Amino acid sequence: MKAKTISGASTLEILKALENAMEDGYTPTLALVFISIKQDRKAIRDLLSSKDIDVVGATSSVEFIAGQQSDGEIVLMLLDVNKNDYCILFEAIEERALSEAATQLAQNALQKFEAPAFILCTTSITESGEMLDGEKIIESIAHVIDADTPVFGGMAGDDLTFTGSYVFTNLQETDYGLTSVVFNARKIDLYGVALSGWKPLGLSKTITKSEGNLVYTFDDKPALEVYLRYLGKENAATLHHLEFFDEVGVHYPMQIERTGRDPKMCNPIGYDKEKEALIFESEVLQGSKFRFSTPPDFDIVDTVVASATAIKKESNTEADAVLIFSCAGRLSALGPLAEQENDGLAAVWNSPMAGFYTYGEFGKSPSGRHEFHSTTCSWVALKEK
Repeated sequence: MKAKTISGASTLEILKALENAMEDGYTPTLALVFISIKQDRKAIRDLLSSKDIDVVGATSSVEFIAGQQSDGEIVLMLLDVNKNDYCILFEAIEERALSEAATQLAQNALQKFEAPAFILCTTSITESGEMLDGEKIIESIAHVIDADTPVFGGMAGDDLTFTGSYVFTNLQETDYGLTSVVFNARKIDLYGVALSGWKPLGLSKTITKSEGNLVYTFDDKPALEVYLRYLGKENAATLHHLEFFDEVGVHYPMQIERTGRDPKMCNPIGYDKEKEALIFESEVLQGSKFRFSTPPDFDIVDTVVASATAIKKESNTEADAVLIFSCAGRLSALGPLAEQENDGLAAVWNSPMAGFYTYGEFGKSPSGRHEFHSTTCSWVALKEK
């Protein structure tokens, strides 16, 4: 399997880049598209369809390829993989429950391959304005297929506007649903891991009152008051909802403790001042114990790159392509280090790389389970057997 990456600031630039990539006889069969909501998605879909290239895509919050990070543009990972070794699935949720759509996706994958492996892209914001429940997606897939089944990917972004995100294929698009390229794991190997780097701080606290993704109290004290005191903030009224997310919340997620599993990273994305409550990106169960956390040190790039080096050594293989799904919060918290992290992964595998900054990540946790994550860099290397 040969991979190439291209990028552009318009459909015309993508057309020229695609023609250049194919002028040596290269004939890609599959394109993973990460695209700003400012761009013309239909034009890109039509362009790739005219070249008989299958499409799986998601809107982004900054997109990148090795050596280049863009804002408001388009990047493509092109693969010339055998069409018998993958399929493309699409599920618009519409009036169904999220679990039903995710279950159907998994069942369709299992009908195609006995050993499926997913590159999964989902929308991120529900019709009611809440964040999509990534954990429920993973749980629904795991109920159909073995829990060790590889699931890597991310929740679509929208250039940090929080107005709505999209996933799409050649002919279909939705702002509320899932799409996936599913590989035959007996033909295509996937190696990867999702790492955060945020470090726990202080003693465990208890969520003593919560409802859905709204948390009212920590240790019977108002959650907003406790959180702002922890951050050294005096007046929540001066913080706009998005400023709270961009400048404060995503830098200091909570690490919710789980028996026999890695902690669940959970970001506050806003607050209800009247209720003195915090709004989180996903459901937070009452009675859960957690610890606050601090952003990574400057050694985070070394840590992520070292993980790739170790996996490459253990697998004793090269990679045909690398995909990276990195939390939008990392871009805000790490600054230039986020781009160094991505390029470092590409350098370890010495292969074409593409990805985007997401609103939630799917990937293999350090403990070995494939889970939904937050604040992580989830990367996966693809190798045709």
